[in-house]
Amino acid sequence: ITGNVTSFLTAPPATRVPATGTSEMSTVEVSLSRLPSADAAVLKTPATPASKHAKEEAKWCETANIFEYGAAANPVMAPIPVLVHPAILHEQGSTRIIPFDINDCLDIDSPCTSPNLMASFVRVCETESIDTKAVATSQAFYVIRGSGETRGEHGAVSWSEGDLFVVPVTSGALTHTCHSAAKGGAALYWVHDEPLMEYLGVAPAGKKFEPTLFKRERMLAEVEEIAHANRGTEVNRLGVLLGNKACDQTKTLTHVLWSLLNSIPANSVQRPHRHNSVALDLAVAAKPGVYTLMGKEIDTNGDIVDPIRCDWTPGGVFVTPPGWWHSHHNESDEVAWVLPMQDAGLYTHQRTLDIRFVDDELALHKAGKIRGSAFAVTCRQYTEMVELGAQVPHEKKQGMKRVWSAEKDIATGAKM
Repeated sequence: ITGNVTSFLTAPPATRVPATGTSEMSTVEVSLSRLPSADAAVLKTPATPASKHAKEEAKWCETANIFEYGAAANPVMAPIPVLVHPAILHEQGSTRIIPFDINDCLDIDSPCTSPNLMASFVRVCETESIDTKAVATSQAFYVIRGSGETRGEHGAVSWSEGDLFVVPVTSGALTHTCHSAAKGGAALYWVHDEPLMEYLGVAPAGKKFEPTLFKRERMLAEVEEIAHANRGTEVNRLGVLLGNKACDQTKTLTHVLWSLLNSIPANSVQRPHRHNSVALDLAVAAKPGVYTLMGKEIDTNGDIVDPIRCDWTPGGVFVTPPGWWHSHHNESDEVAWVLPMQDAGLYTHQRTLDIRFVDDELALHKAGKIRGSAFAVTCRQYTEMVELGAQVPHEKKQGMKRVWSAEKDIATGAKM
């Protein structure tokens, strides 16, 4: 509709016509009265004939709830707490699985550490074996201590301290055997997405990626290369994201899981950042004086308001709630390492991870701007979509990739 919309809307019912100068438009018949206030917002229910499914409909109606939008748009839910799964649990005792199960805190019926993920320690005494099993699309194992091997339907892999491997949907069990280890047994950090499957009421239909192994030596070499390339410059993070070739777009560990091997140099601070995913952080290596501060708000200097302090204990795991600002502090004389596990593969795919760094946000706020999303698509890109009518230019064709600016034949390179 173009032209003077106001005059069109304020004309008497049943006689509304376009204002002079607008595009041609037929007369619109209006049978409903305007609603000047909420008190008048009552719609008459038309008479309906008796239903032949009345009994079934009455049963279906019993489970229907209707809420006032303002009161229910942000429902009160059980908060995700800052809790610790201490290393001492996997440093002693028999061969066993030690779940970090806090479902009672989250008001969730099935075992979980966050709404979508379950984290556990697996202790395997020397020369012994243990089976693990999960109804999950993704399972990740990081070797905290020891050496050994894991066997299952996808094959076998040998592992040692600092290695990480992920496996896709697995119908049977994985068998982990410890060959040697300090403290009498190996320790694995095991994270999977069975809670997400349980929430959706589904089971994985097929594998989304191939079994993938990250060796400790390769990861450390990549971190060292990054450190060398950034020598003399200030960077907020000095670590490597662990990606999978099956997740080329999201650049994540799996299509659901996300992980980072992050180092915090001696006597340094990594300024606050936040993201919408829950982080299940494993302190890989840390001396006394290494800790994380967490809180819901930041002040004008970018410091966290009224923070919770969580000290790192090597081999221990702590929870970072979604959306909370958190900063990492190393007041020791040695480099500290942390390996967070998140469901950020899923969030990245949905374009809802929304990771933000405090200094970027302060600069925007100082410029009088508050952004709605940190997702890297510009307003101009959306504008171009609108100019094109927000429609796909044509149907899919073999060898073609649809884009908004121009169509290009992948096989010949010719523009269409």
